[in-house]
Amino acid sequence: MFFNRQRLCRAVPVTATAVAMLFVSLHAQAPAPAKAPAEAKPAAVDPALPAPRDVIDRHVKAIGGREAVLSHKSAHATGTFSVPSSGMVGTIETFGAANPDRVLVRITIPGLGEMANGFDGSHGWAVTPMTGPMLQQGKELDQTRLDADFYGELRDPKKYASMKTLEKTTFEGRPCYKLSLVRKDGNEDFEFYDVDSGLRAGSINTRESPMGTVTTTSVETDYKKFGNLLQPTTLVQKMMGVEQKLTLSSIEYDTVSPSVFDLPPPIKALIK
Repeated sequence: MFFNRQRLCRAVPVTATAVAMLFVSLHAQAPAPAKAPAEAKPAAVDPALPAPRDVIDRHVKAIGGREAVLSHKSAHATGTFSVPSSGMVGTIETFGAANPDRVLVRITIPGLGEMANGFDGSHGWAVTPMTGPMLQQGKELDQTRLDADFYGELRDPKKYASMKTLEKTTFEGRPCYKLSLVRKDGNEDFEFYDVDSGLRAGSINTRESPMGTVTTTSVETDYKKFGNLLQPTTLVQKMMGVEQKLTLSSIEYDTVSPSVFDLPPPIKALIK
């Protein structure tokens, strides 16, 4: 799973569990050959484009508004997880909470077992049948701390070094505004917002992982209302030639017990 809480419940680009799932996927199929990235050419920002803050605020308004986002302290989502090319299908369950920001994601694949990763406010970790227990450190932990922002949907400007609207382009067949968001951890995220609806259509994110630096393209569709907020219920993520799909069936708010985020014993044993 490449999913973060930011996009799952209002979901992480790359996590240790995602890498474990990718490892299984890569060995279950022959991935498409990687294409050499086109050389990037700096482009002048069109002054006629909307300001990035306006694009983000329009999205926030479309999903229910800032007050609706801030009205919740936790979220719990369930759904299905699949790797279409290999026929792998399982279930996914995610938990997120604020003050402090915490996250837990569990994926269960029949015949493979349960893979989990989380952040308890201090420690980023993962436990999978392929890797065993792992603790995040350094930049990987720093980026997880930012990704775990429960109110990340609001894109708090204090957490970004810069925000720019780069262009009006086509993303997955939809006219979108492309934004560059440079985070305080140094990562640059590219986000795409539908010109017509204002809703976020997807993103391109680069993160450090146990497999090195990995870039993920995420596509968000099928927005539905849960309580007072619209959420994308289909999330497709592509990384290293492998496509993974999440379909949410339920999201509920303010029902998560703090004990959900307790570190599992194998992780506690790694902490000195």
